[in-house]
Order: sequence, then C-alpha cells, then structure tokens
Amino acid sequence: MSVVGFDVGFLNCYVAVARAGGIETVANEYSDRCTPACVSFGPRNRSIGAAAKSQVVTNCKNTVQGFKKFHGRAFSDPYVQSLKENMVYDIAQMPSGTTGIKVMYMEEEKVFSIEQVTAMLLTKLKETAENALKKPVADCVVSVLATACDPLLGGKDFDEVVVKHFCEEFGKKYKLDVKSKPRALVRLYQESEKLKKLMSANSSDLPLNIECFMNDIDVTGKMNRAQFEEMCADILARVEPPLQSLLEQAKLKKEDIYAVEIVGGASRIPAVKERISKFFGKELSTTLNADEAVARGCALQCAILSPAFKVREFSITDAVPYPISLKWHSAAEDGVSDCEVFPKNHAAPFSKVLTFYRKEPFSLEAYYSSPNELPYPDPTIGQFMIQKVVPQASGESSKVKVKVRVNIHGIFSVSSASLVEVQKSDEAEEPMETEQAADKDGEVVWTNGSSQRTPRESEEMEENKGEKKSDQPPQAKKPKVKTKVLELPIENNPQWQLANDMLNLFVENEGKMIMQDKLEKERNDAKNNVEEYVYEMRDKLHGMLEKFVSETDRDVLSLKLEDTENWLYEDGEDQPKQVYIDKLAELKKLGQPIQDRYAESEERPKAFDELGKQIQQYMKFIEAYKMKDEQYDHLDEADVNKVDKLNNDAMIWMNSAMNQQSKQSLAVDPSVKVKDIKAKTRELFGACNPIVTKPKPKVELPKEETPAEQNGPVDGQEKPQEAAADKGTTEAAGNPASETTESKPDMDLD
Repeated sequence: MSVVGFDVGFLNCYVAVARAGGIETVANEYSDRCTPACVSFGPRNRSIGAAAKSQVVTNCKNTVQGFKKFHGRAFSDPYVQSLKENMVYDIAQMPSGTTGIKVMYMEEEKVFSIEQVTAMLLTKLKETAENALKKPVADCVVSVLATACDPLLGGKDFDEVVVKHFCEEFGKKYKLDVKSKPRALVRLYQESEKLKKLMSANSSDLPLNIECFMNDIDVTGKMNRAQFEEMCADILARVEPPLQSLLEQAKLKKEDIYAVEIVGGASRIPAVKERISKFFGKELSTTLNADEAVARGCALQCAILSPAFKVREFSITDAVPYPISLKWHSAAEDGVSDCEVFPKNHAAPFSKVLTFYRKEPFSLEAYYSSPNELPYPDPTIGQFMIQKVVPQASGESSKVKVKVRVNIHGIFSVSSASLVEVQKSDEAEEPMETEQAADKDGEVVWTNGSSQRTPRESEEMEENKGEKKSDQPPQAKKPKVKTKVLELPIENNPQWQLANDMLNLFVENEGKMIMQDKLEKERNDAKNNVEEYVYEMRDKLHGMLEKFVSETDRDVLSLKLEDTENWLYEDGEDQPKQVYIDKLAELKKLGQPIQDRYAESEERPKAFDELGKQIQQYMKFIEAYKMKDEQYDHLDEADVNKVDKLNNDAMIWMNSAMNQQSKQSLAVDPSVKVKDIKAKTRELFGACNPIVTKPKPKVELPKEETPAEQNGPVDGQEKPQEAAADKGTTEAAGNPASETTESKPDMDLD
C-alpha cells in the first residue's frame, strides 16, 4: 500500500512518501524535489510542473501559476478583482459564479475551473509519487490547512513589493510601461524572486539586470535588504497578529511555549524571523527542512491513517477553524431560529444529532457564524432540505433526527435524517428511559434540547450534554410504546461545491487530456528518434562506421540523412506519429546493415575464440586417451573416435571460415556470421561433452575377514561372538545405553 503526502503550495509543491521505516521527499523527473505549481497549455498538449515553468516567458498568456488563491472565491470577490491588474493570464467567470482561467488549448479558447487546474497539478504529483514508489497511488493526504493565519500573507506578497518598485523605477528611468507587456512582467517577477532570496543571505546592494527587457532595451536596478524591509513594513506588521491569536485560542502565555519551529520558504526572510523571535522572546528552531516539512507531515499523517503502517503511538486532533451554525424557519415564532453546532476549534471529525418536531419537509442553512474571521466574504456553507417528512397518525408533529457531521477532511454535511414513528401499545407500563443517540461510526453523538418548546409549537431542538444531576426527580412511569425509524432523503446544496454531473464531466475531460498528453509525448518521442538517428548516423559514417560502408552507399545514406533533416524543419515539423515511425524505418533500411557489419566485426573474434578454446579442450582429451590416461580408460574407443572426427570437422570449418572472411571487405556483409559460429560451438559441445564427461562405474570390493573368522579362535582369546555377548552383558549392567558392536564401513573405489 502506498503512503503519500502532497504539499500543494502557492508557487511550489513537494511530494513525500513513507517507506523503509521513515519519511522521505521524492524527486521528480528532473531529479528535483521541488515541483513548480504551474500548468502550461499548448496547441497539442499540456505541460505541468518544471516543464510548464520553462514556458512562463515563451507562453506566458497560457501558463498559469499562483491559482491556489482563487479556490472557493467568486469571480466578483473584491480580492479576485484586485489581483487582475498584476496577472499575466486571463480569468473569467464560471457559470456557477466561481473564478475560472481562460487560456488557448488545442488551438481553442477554453475556460477551466480552479478545481480542474488543481486536478491537473495533482495528476502530475501522483505520477511523481508512482515513479518513486514503483506502484500505483490511490489515496493520499493533501495539505490545505492553519489554526491561526493570515491567508493573504505569503512569500508572493514580498515579490509583489519588489516588482512594484522596479515597475515604477523602469517607468521613470527608461520610459517603459512594464505591465503592458505580459512577457516582460513575467521576467521581472522571476528576477525579483531571485533578488528577494539573495537579500535574505546578503545585506549589501544587489543588482537586478535583465537583457532585452522591452523594446530591445536592457534594464538594470539595485536594492538592498534595508530598502526591502522598509518597503515591506506594512506586510511585516501582519506577522504578529496570527501569533497573538494562536496564543489566545490555545489559552497559553508566551512563557508556556517551550520551542518555536518555523517552516515555509518565507520564514527565511531575516525580518520575518526577527519579528517571530522577538514576539516569543526566544531563539527560533530550524531543525526541519523549511520547504519540505509540510509534505513530510502529510506523509506521516497518511501513515497514521493507513492500516499497512505501524506508527509510534500519538494522536493528532484536527479542529474546526471557524464556528459553524445552523438556521431554519420557525413556524411557531414566524421567524428564523439558529444554533451554533460546532464552535471554533471544536474537535474533528465529529458528528452531532439534532432533534426537530415537524409535520412537513423543512430546510436547514449552514453558515460560518463569525464572518469577520473568514478569508472569504461569503459565510454560506450550503442549504440542506429534509424531505418526505409527514405528521404522525394522530396528526401530531413527527420526531425528526438530523445527523450533522464534520468529516476527517473538515467538510461539513448533513449526513443523515430519520423520522421516528411512535406506535402506542396497551401493554404494561414501564419506566421512562432517557434517549441515547448512537453513532454508527462510533463517534461522539450530541443531541440538542435544553430549550424545549411545547408540542404545540411543532418543533423542538433537544440538547443532552451527558451531565447527570443528583436532584432530578425519580423516573416517572409511562405507557410502553413501540417506535419505527424511517430514513429520510436529503437534498444537499453546498455552496460552490461541484454537482455530481459536473464533477463526472470534469473527470472525463481530465482523462481525455491525459490521453492527449500521452499521445503527444509519443508523437514527439517518435520525431526525436528520427532527429537523433540523423545526427548519430552522420557522425558515425565518418567515424566508427567508416570502414564498414562503401563509398557509394555512404553517399546515398548521407544524402538521405540530409534530406530527412531538411524535412524535419519544414514539412516534417508537425506530422502524425506514424509518419515519423515510417521515416525512421526508411533510414534504418539503409543504415542498419552498416551497423550490423560493425557489430559483427566486434563480436566475431570473440565467437571464433570461444570455438577455438572448445576445439583445443577436445584435442587435449583425445591426446590423453591415446596416452592411456587412466582417467579415461573406461571410455569406448568408438566414442572417442567420434569426438576426434567431430572436432577435426569443426576445426576445418573454423579455419575455412576465418580464411574466407579475412579475404572479404568489411564494407560488405560477412561470409560467416556470429550466430553461425555460436551455433557451431553449441553443436560441438552438445555432441562431444556427454562422451568426455562420462563417469567411471563404481566398483564394490568384498568385505575383508578378520583372522579369527578365517582360522578360528586364537589361543587365549575368546570367540568374537562370545566376547561380544559377555561384553554386552557387562556393559548393560553398568551402562544400558552403551553400544556393543561396531561395523567397518564398505569402501567405494572410483
């Protein structure tokens, strides 16, 4: 089972995996552990990651990056509109009101949703993980997360300050309107990011130089760390508030903090580090890789969730970052009632059960109850319609239980609803029992009911926090009743969430684009194979292959290679895959025989040498047999003569083949091929080796007799049988386990 963590960042992504007892960050196809969060759209395919990053300048209008900030935002969001000015690519409004990205893809204008573009990036990260693990990846943990944060503050904000400064400077100094040229603006962003990183390590003046920036004008500028920090003063002032908020939520004081670990690329900026250190009043810890820590943490969380990995026992409790409330129309009060279901920092995942009394279907609206804390202007989560609610047979309101849930992903939903149908019984009375709600998932269940209303009001929300009061009156008696629980359908309308039909369409389109990318890669590979063959053969014809081709054939092939090269840069620039395959086959039809002659020339001496060694071995065997070597005295003479004849025939064949080949030009096909020589070697070995290695038969000699057995008992000596019997009797009395006789083993002679 694969265990993978993805850190999908604003500018870069990291992939970490759990294996070999630890967590490691894996490299992409460029041997780089950092993959740019970048997607580029072309006339035939997409490029994702590092390949897309290389097209930021050359294909700037169709190369998108930094799209993470558009997630969940409407196109009309003021924040989205404020970003349009500094963006190189175009954005547009989706039919659902969300933000989309407008590009030219497959020579058509397309608008992709942010979810689609993010899915493209995740597809690339998935491939990177699969290439590292050599196995498929189906589940993963993706970082999206913070307990206290400024979602609009990050490394890109510091880049924007530098870019704005040089746009103004170049406008005054060179009379250039940088923002009017997308390509120039992209190049300025790239150089500004490099300059920012250099200023983190160097406090002196640092240059910024860009050749042919705009209108064939070279531009130059400079900046130092002091200037940079002065320009970023308002951004740096936003560092402390999230830290203060964090302490307040955790109910901790600064002196309660043992250590502060900082991660993230922007944490390397000296001014940021200085402010965090000053806030907590202690030195900062940087034991983790600032860029890779989040991805590694995701992989660890994935290992904790995976049944295939055993992780040292410790728990991680996620929290609900913003308070979630429900509101509904109250028929009794002719207004709207509401209730906070999940307060801020409530543990997640978590389920709660709410009880309503209703005679007809009703709807619940979920929303974030502290809109000022949200990073988005719209606090709405979604509408949830509880359907098929009917009154009891008596006409009274039915009891409806609604289960709300924040799942492991932090997503709120109304997961189920049920109607409790009460059926009275005439049987004996029984004590009234406190209702206990049970969660099928084994999670804590909460029911709301502290503010009970009378049944006339036809609605109720009950709360039972599990508190037991000692002063409660004794339980009353009530008639025994039977209840029947009916599951109710729920119509979910979450805000901004993709409908199932749209999600399926996006998945289908992504599959088509993946296939198109694959086909285009295969087409480009076929084209590159032709180009590589042209350059390789042209060099070899005047190098290592020169002796193996005639003058005429060299001229013909050289002309064909030259024509193919010209074709590649003219009509062959954009052809189907099969055309390149056929073109390569035409070239190999002329070039392969030459390469085969070279390969034969390299391998033929080795093959003849192996055959010669085989012949020499059998010649030594025949000589030893003729010298009456006892090692071979068990062999039949006819068999040895057979070996002699086969060996002589092989030697004659080899000498003839070598003489014939030595008289032949290297520029023509060889008279004898390596495969023929190897076949002759195998033939000789197969026919002769069983005879040469035939083993000697084993001979058994009769068992030697002792003198007593040959001539009878010796004077003064007992018969062996009697002695053995007496000995056995004596030893049996003293040591029952001792042996009484020994036998001498037979000897085998080879």
